[in-house]
Amino acid sequence: MRNTESQVYRDLQKHLDRLPIGYPSTKSGAEIRMLKHLFTPEEARIATQLSMIPEPLNRIYRRVKKSGISIEEFEQLLDHMVDKGAIMITHKGDEKYYSNAMLAVGMFEFQVERLTRDFAEDMLQYIDEAFGEELYRTRIPQLRTIPIEKNIPHEYHISFYDDVRQIVDSVDSPIAVANCVCRQTKDVVGESCSHTDLREACLLFGEGAQLYIDWGVGRPISKEEAIDILGKAQEAGLVLQPANSQQPEFICCCCGDCCGILTTVKRFPRPAELYVTNYYSEVEPTSCTGCEDCVGICQLDALVMVDSVAVVNLDRCIGCGNCVALCPADAIRLHKKEQEVVPPRNTEALYMNILSKKVGRLNMLKIGTRTLLKLKI
Repeated sequence: MRNTESQVYRDLQKHLDRLPIGYPSTKSGAEIRMLKHLFTPEEARIATQLSMIPEPLNRIYRRVKKSGISIEEFEQLLDHMVDKGAIMITHKGDEKYYSNAMLAVGMFEFQVERLTRDFAEDMLQYIDEAFGEELYRTRIPQLRTIPIEKNIPHEYHISFYDDVRQIVDSVDSPIAVANCVCRQTKDVVGESCSHTDLREACLLFGEGAQLYIDWGVGRPISKEEAIDILGKAQEAGLVLQPANSQQPEFICCCCGDCCGILTTVKRFPRPAELYVTNYYSEVEPTSCTGCEDCVGICQLDALVMVDSVAVVNLDRCIGCGNCVALCPADAIRLHKKEQEVVPPRNTEALYMNILSKKVGRLNMLKIGTRTLLKLKI
C-alpha cells in the first residue's frame, strides 16, 4: 500500500509538471510532501484526471466513473478540493468547470490564512531547491512590473497596462483584497518582513476575487479602496506587480524579503533580463547628496554608492520607481525604454505563450490537436 500511495503522488507530480509553470522533482522530496499537504491519495488520483483546460463535471466524470463513484459524490469531492485550494474552478452560467492549478500562481496563493509551519517550510525549501528556477525556465514571467504612477515624467505616454489607476478603473467585476501569502509564509516560519508591516496587500479581480470572498480569506473593496491600498504599498517602497497581461486578474505588492518572485530573481546576476518592465531609473550625479536612502529601499539591490554618489545597475533595475519617489534631492529620474514591451492580451494567452516556449512550437501544435480531439471542441 505504501508503494502504491507513493506512486500516486509521484504520478501527480509528473502530471503537474506538464503545466505551463511545471512542478519539478527534487532530491529532498519537498514537492511530494507539499502534495501530501494538499491532497489525500484519492484526491491525488482524481487530480491526475484533470487538465489545465477547465472542463465541465460530466466530461471529467466519464474518465473516472469506472471507479464506481457516483457523479454526486464526485462533484462533492471536486468541490472539497476547490475549497482546500488544491484545484481550480470557474463558472459558465450555472455550470461548474474544474481544472488543475499550478503551484504558483495557484495552489500556494490559495493557502493564505490556512498556512501551517510544515507547509511553509516545505514551500520555502522547494522554491530554493527547484521551483524558483522553474518560474524563469522559459524567461516569460507570470508577473510584470509597473512604476509608481506619479513618478513617470509627463512627457512619456503611459500605456494603460502600465498605469495602475487605469488598470483598477477598468475592472467591471468584484475586487477583493487579501493578505500577502508570501509575507504570511515568512511570518509563520518566524522570519517576518523587514520592509513593512503591511499584510493586506494582494488585490484580486473577477472570479478569483469572488472565490476569496466566498472562502472568507479576502474582503470585497471598492475601486477607491484599492487605489488607497496601492498608495500605502508605494509609500512602503513595495514593487507593484500585476499579472503579465493586459487584463490582469491580480496585483501583488511585493518586497525583496518575502516575495518568491523577487527573492528568486535577486539571485541572478541580471534580473532585469528576466522581467517585463518598460522603465528604468537613472541618477543625476551632480544632484545626488549621498544620503543612501535609495540604496536601502531598492528591492532588487540595483543601487550602489560609488564615491558617495548613487549609481543604478541597469542589469538589476526593474523600473519600479521607488527610488525616484524617495529621493529627497530629486536626483533620480525614471526613463521609458526605447522598445516598449506589450503584455499578452489575457491570462490564457500568457500561459499559452509560456507553454509554447516550454515544449516547443511543434509539440504545442500536437498538444493542441490532441486536446481538441479529447475535448471534442
